[in-house]
Amino acid sequence: MSSKETPAELFKRSLAQTTRALAGAEEELEVTYGAEGPRLSPGKIVLPHPPRVISDPEAERIRGQADAMALRLAHHDEREHSRMRPQGAEARLVFDAVEEMRIQSLGANALKGVSNNLSAALTDSLERRGAARMNDRAVAPLADAVALMVRERLTGLKPPANAKALVESWRKDIERDAGADLDKLAAVADNQHDFALAFRSVLNDLGIGDEFGVEQTNDDDNEASGNEPPPPQSDNSEGKDEQDEEAPAEMEMIEGDVDTETDRTVSIETDMDTDGQEESEQDEPGEKPMRPKPRNEPDDPNANYKVFTRAFDEVKQAEDLCPAEELARLRNYLDQQLKPLQSVVGRLANRLQRRLMAKQNRAWSFDLEEGLLDTARLTRIITDPMAALSFKQEEDMPFKDTVVTLLLDNSGSMRGRPIMVAALCADILARTLERCGVKVEILGFTTIAWKGGSSKDAWLKADRPPQPGRLNDLRHVIYKGADSPWRRARRNLGLMMREGLLKENIDGEALMWAHGRLLERPEQRRLLMVISDGAPVDDSTLSANPGNYLERHLRNVIHWIETRSPVELIAIGIGHDVTRYYKRAVTITDAEQLGGVMTEKLAELFDEPTTEDLNRAPRSPRELKQRAQQAAL
Repeated sequence: MSSKETPAELFKRSLAQTTRALAGAEEELEVTYGAEGPRLSPGKIVLPHPPRVISDPEAERIRGQADAMALRLAHHDEREHSRMRPQGAEARLVFDAVEEMRIQSLGANALKGVSNNLSAALTDSLERRGAARMNDRAVAPLADAVALMVRERLTGLKPPANAKALVESWRKDIERDAGADLDKLAAVADNQHDFALAFRSVLNDLGIGDEFGVEQTNDDDNEASGNEPPPPQSDNSEGKDEQDEEAPAEMEMIEGDVDTETDRTVSIETDMDTDGQEESEQDEPGEKPMRPKPRNEPDDPNANYKVFTRAFDEVKQAEDLCPAEELARLRNYLDQQLKPLQSVVGRLANRLQRRLMAKQNRAWSFDLEEGLLDTARLTRIITDPMAALSFKQEEDMPFKDTVVTLLLDNSGSMRGRPIMVAALCADILARTLERCGVKVEILGFTTIAWKGGSSKDAWLKADRPPQPGRLNDLRHVIYKGADSPWRRARRNLGLMMREGLLKENIDGEALMWAHGRLLERPEQRRLLMVISDGAPVDDSTLSANPGNYLERHLRNVIHWIETRSPVELIAIGIGHDVTRYYKRAVTITDAEQLGGVMTEKLAELFDEPTTEDLNRAPRSPRELKQRAQQAAL
């Protein structure tokens, strides 16, 4: 070790070397560290920055994340996975999660240290997802239960303590229906294709085997017949057209999969492999995960979503939820708790302001009679002493009229440091963007009560009708309106420190609410940044509806905004992989990384449109007109 190398630097260097070795790609694989880690993309692994003083559990967790991605590179064929993957939503979730356990079992069985690392990363991931609360089948994902039971058979390792109740809620039924076929998986674990074929029997046992597509069945038939030619078709031209349509869709799916390898542990979902297909003319409806049937209502993200009653929902100004004196006290408490972070986030905010102001003042007018002397044209005086001096003037180029909404998850799992850091960052970003002439709105979302409140009481009095939809009282909070100056709203952010405010989270409806407020704004450009630490969770709703009810609605809303709305959507996940929901997203593992990621992502949003952005289909008549103007220029 170099005398100048810190322990954290030594850890990073050693981890990069072992990750390359485990992946079997010592030369070509790039291992870096950044706020967006852990993330896997072609030829590159991005890991989270370790803290300066790293504890043994923290080191084991980060090593586990690195080992999982390295093993995926070594033992997983994405093309084969896409070809064998079922089409149905629930079957896909189970298939993806079990494939991840197969990959990890190969490393865990070979190396004891890798096994310990993977277990630490898995335990941490389950903890962040709130697995300990998933002790009932109504909220416990089937995919997680099956994956952990497969892990148990392949490695002999019991489920982590925080997921024991989750697995036990499903174990009896899974063992009864699919136990015999689960026992056969260990014999083919080292062969991805054979393992996928064997696992189809498990899916059939669980009652979701019919979700395999026709393409997979044909593949099996062709393999069984060896080199025999395919049966003749009644119409060759028609068969050729079908092949021509299917090939681009398959290739697009495979290419999309490569960029979505992100911190996969138990619940593994690859959304990008179908995002590209949904915009293609060759699409088959219902391809996106978590959609139980073909989506035939693209203009209504709430088509399959119900609310038992909205009578008890509320939208409140922050100052209406707390007396002024207590708000001031809470704000002072927030400032005291976050003093160590203020200088760091403040520097990041200054950097953001410099970048934004640089974009505002990037145009010059030349050959003027007054202004700043244009030294580049002084050579004219030498060649022609009678020539007049040339001056230039910097033109003020303000941003296109813009409004930014910061939507903060106010759920109970954000309690503590995450909500404090989110409040501080929102405060400083609002102040910074206001200096640059960009209006900012800060919103929060939670529920009024735990486990249902008045909505659930009304449902119980109505004799518990089946499939009631959302069963809790929403509370949406306005901390700062877009037209309100920062100095007036600064105190309101202290409300997040109030005991009892943070409860449960229903993200889909919160997104629709924030999106609706943005659409009412007159600004030309509207940006929505969501900061959350997990999937939507509401015990009362999930106990009376399917376990993926709220998550499915969130996916529908996100897809609708990303493909149909002029609002630009970006998400930041705190300790939770939101990249499986949002196309433009980043996941951080430590709340202290939030300030840097928020400023960086906001700066990227203000960059000039990329080629990909320009090639994307226009989302509105206004955007279509703007594209035409850009083309004319």
